[in-house]
Amino acid sequence: PHDPDAFTQGLELVDGVLYETTGRYGASGIREVDLATGRVLRSAPLDDGWFGEGFTSLGDGRAVQLTWKSGRAVVWDLATFDLVGTFAYGGQGWGLCRLDAETLVMSDGTDTLALRDPTDFHRLERVRVTLYGEPVDRLNELECVDGTIWANVWQTDRIMAIDPSTGLVGAVVDASGLVADRSGFGVDDVLNGIAHDPDSGNFLLTGKRWPVLFEVVFEPAPTG
Repeated sequence: PHDPDAFTQGLELVDGVLYETTGRYGASGIREVDLATGRVLRSAPLDDGWFGEGFTSLGDGRAVQLTWKSGRAVVWDLATFDLVGTFAYGGQGWGLCRLDAETLVMSDGTDTLALRDPTDFHRLERVRVTLYGEPVDRLNELECVDGTIWANVWQTDRIMAIDPSTGLVGAVVDASGLVADRSGFGVDDVLNGIAHDPDSGNFLLTGKRWPVLFEVVFEPAPTG
């Protein structure tokens, strides 16, 4: 089960604990979620004037959450959900993941990812994402797994596997079969939320205001 009121922006397992960040003005924040029941165990809100976006753990008990148009990222203490710092950046914030100890990857809804320093959030470089030579626009929520960036493409059921050194898409996940009946969904209730489980190797997927969170295996498509 998944909270059908959660406007999911970020999803991540940290040391076996599921965290989720939510968006919308007046409803943005961070929460710890019981994986078995979908129940919110604890939460902390963002300022009502900030529209929350994706987040990632820094690997030291802290996590960074983006905001959409405020040009600020907030730093949470995951043990207490105290806000312990902020970073400034230009433009919009959409998705975020931790590639390695020295590199965060940030999306802004375009076809370009920004690699950032986790200590002060300054931009290290930009990577343009392409599939068969064409730009992949609307890159959204991110999950970094063993050197690969997995990215939701907003308003689609596709997830891209991206090589951060080249920006080339090496695989496309078709998640359109997850929810067969979407008649009750709003226009913004789209696939958004990727969390990798390092223990099982599986992925957790959900969407904005989806009532269900799925555990899935990414299977290669048949060939021949």
